[in-house]
Amino acid sequence: MKKKVALHNLGCKVNAYETEAMGQMFLGKGYEIVEFKEGADVYVINTCTVTNIADRKSRQMLHRAKKMNENALVVAVGCYAQAFSDDLEKDDAIDIIVGNDMKNDIVNIVENHIKKSVVDINDTKVKREFEELNIESMEEHTRAYIKIQDGCNQFCTYCIIPYARGRVRSRKSENIMSEVDRLINKGYQEIVLTGIHLSSYGIDFKETDIGLIDVIKMISERKEIKRIRLGSLEPRIITEEFMDELKKIDGFCPHFHLSLQSGSDETLKRMNRKYTSLEYLEGCNLIRKYYPNAAITTDVIVGFPGETNEEFLQCKKFLETVGFSSMHIFKYSKREGTKAAIMENQVSDDLKAKRSDELLKLDSDLRIEYMKKFIGEEIEVLFEKEIILEGKKYFVGHTKEYIKIAIETDENLENKILPVKVNKILDSENMLAIF
Repeated sequence: MKKKVALHNLGCKVNAYETEAMGQMFLGKGYEIVEFKEGADVYVINTCTVTNIADRKSRQMLHRAKKMNENALVVAVGCYAQAFSDDLEKDDAIDIIVGNDMKNDIVNIVENHIKKSVVDINDTKVKREFEELNIESMEEHTRAYIKIQDGCNQFCTYCIIPYARGRVRSRKSENIMSEVDRLINKGYQEIVLTGIHLSSYGIDFKETDIGLIDVIKMISERKEIKRIRLGSLEPRIITEEFMDELKKIDGFCPHFHLSLQSGSDETLKRMNRKYTSLEYLEGCNLIRKYYPNAAITTDVIVGFPGETNEEFLQCKKFLETVGFSSMHIFKYSKREGTKAAIMENQVSDDLKAKRSDELLKLDSDLRIEYMKKFIGEEIEVLFEKEIILEGKKYFVGHTKEYIKIAIETDENLENKILPVKVNKILDSENMLAIF
């Protein structure tokens, strides 16, 4: 009988890509992939450690797996498993810990463990080379994610990811293009490039000066790919030269997730971010010079240690000045082992919650203002799936700016690119407009 494997993903798009790839490895070796519920023989949890909440969810899912089948093999992979392997080794619910650069060998690790019938805690040290994982297809039928970079050299004072993921490692361009070609053969029209610190792509190459823009150009030469989208970027990559090259690529999606974290220069210094608010704003202005209606989204941390009321108001004012299309608001979460964890003047949970609520309200207002720009405009949509709204059938898809569009129809529009005219905003929280 085929052994049943259930996989569960926590965290970012990079983790999601890796979980998908691991699932396909198990399939290739004759395993059956099942839902994450009772009845699996092997449970693989791709963990996250970006916040304390992510840590807690990771532990909960590992323990839930063992409760669903006490005889099953529970495998912890990912950033929480990497950063806190010593703690997990003492946990009876976990049978195997797999390092962040050992996912491509996960099937062999599991099978070796089964054969030996003993606990086998694997080496969790991060390697210095990019780990090759490949995807033939994804759950989404129109948009495919490709991981092209891993690791981070920034060491922001609040972040544990460089310790969990290691230093920057870039994927060879020929391997990227091989995966692109496989995805083309499966009918994908949109490629999303992801990485832990995507802007650093190529800095570790010793014999070539290839960078992120070069990868984008290579992919754009495959005419079957109609759209190229980028994951999170650092502000310093936005230069006149970079934007000029992007503008030449017809399929590039003007959706820039530009990491900010704070609009206060003093807070940015304590965070060890490598830019000022003015430099960030100049980058946003440069984006809008080339793409006037570009979607600019960001991440903001509230309640960072030492954040005064003045600094918070500076941040809020800066967010209004930029006019983001969407923001992810995070309350600062203390990460043991980081510099920020031992900083003085830690902000109380109540004050973090109050400031977070203020920025969430601002985010809602900014979303509506951004979406209003498209009312009455005809824009191109890549349609993805059917949904039911208020008892009616709609097909939904996304614009290049990643605005979700719904049109009422009984026709199957999956993977079709069509122009539509936006009539109204249906759901600003989910960036949903309607034709």
